[in-house]
Amino acid sequence: MKVSKVFSEQKARKWLWVGLAAFVALQIYFVQEMLAALVLFTGVFIVFALVALVFYLIDQASRWGLGHAESQAKRALVAAEELSKKPLRRPRSEPAQ
Repeated sequence: MKVSKVFSEQKARKWLWVGLAAFVALQIYFVQEMLAALVLFTGVFIVFALVALVFYLIDQASRWGLGHAESQAKRALVAAEELSKKPLRRPRSEPAQ
């Protein structure tokens, strides 16, 4: 009777260790899955951040370009006004035929 009792204790210990190993393996697997998800979401976040940065830079460049074009247009308008105030012919020039 003692032999069967020892045998069942050994069997119980073996299954306890197997169960503990399975639990640890599942926890390690879970952690690996969570780390993989973290890496994937980090990659997706970086892609979206880069797209947003590109849109922001395009917007800033267009605002700078429009500001530069506005100042050039004002300068051209002033030059055109000055040119329109000048006479087309020089004084004492011969009339064109």
